Amino acid sequence: MVRDGEERAAHILAQKEFRVRFLMRETSITEAQARDLIDLIGNDSNSLLREARLLNKL
Repeated sequence: MVRDGEERAAHILAQKEFRVRFLMRETSITEAQARDLIDLIGNDSNSLLREARLLNKL
């Protein structure tokens, strides 16, 4: 049971790292900005991209 929880946590962390790198590459926002967006919005790719692009225009 603990192993399943650890594997899930590792998977979630890997997904977040992937999203951070993706947002940085696609929209040229900083790592901190990408992490903040993910914390605020969640894991929805379309919403993250939309908000990251708006943030990049500022």
